[in-house]
Amino acid sequence: MNDFYKIIEKSDNIVFFGGAGVSTESGIPDFRSVDGLYNQKYKFPPETILSHTFFTQNTLEFYEFYRDKMIFKNIKPNITHQKLAYLEKLGKLKAIITQNIDGLHQKAGSKNVIELHGCILNNYCTKCQKHYDLSVITNTTGIPKCSCKGIIKPDVILYEESLNNTAIEQSINYIKTADILIVGGTSLNVYPAAGLIDFYKGDKLILINKTKTAADHKANIIINKPLGEVFSNINI
Repeated sequence: MNDFYKIIEKSDNIVFFGGAGVSTESGIPDFRSVDGLYNQKYKFPPETILSHTFFTQNTLEFYEFYRDKMIFKNIKPNITHQKLAYLEKLGKLKAIITQNIDGLHQKAGSKNVIELHGCILNNYCTKCQKHYDLSVITNTTGIPKCSCKGIIKPDVILYEESLNNTAIEQSINYIKTADILIVGGTSLNVYPAAGLIDFYKGDKLILINKTKTAADHKANIIINKPLGEVFSNINI
């Protein structure tokens, strides 16, 4: 891993692209591992529950699942979140592009975070568009309602919904111009997000994941270790 640390030390134009593996060390389970959310048993498959159609047609059941399995209380940023915020503070890291919806990068102090799939901390009324914080869901039961009687929806991208165009464009621009692209904690199997790395034109694509990814053949450096182990040794 020495090559990785040397590259980081010399660069001031790094972009980090992260998936569920970034937050597992904070106690948030991922989706697709053996013990992940998608391999647990529910009345409906999680992919069905977390869809736009299910939200609109079975809103109460959506919220029962969402409160139970998608909101994690008292979670804290781990060493990877902290080190990324540190690299940004040094002026080395230009952007974090994340598929996670937990808001832990911001809690760690990162400023320029592009959330491809939204964030559980943000919620809005589907009728009047009024914004609410997470307490509107955690401090209520049943279907959360706005003062206008509209249904409140988490500002996260559900299945059948399109990614935010602005987030996609910003991500592409940062990746295109990056000197180093670090991809961590993702199998790179979920599109369209995984396709973003194809816009990288440099020669320092670094993949950090405990297992093989769909893009290993494109990487310049592959590190099959836990993210926390790798990032804890960044000392600049």
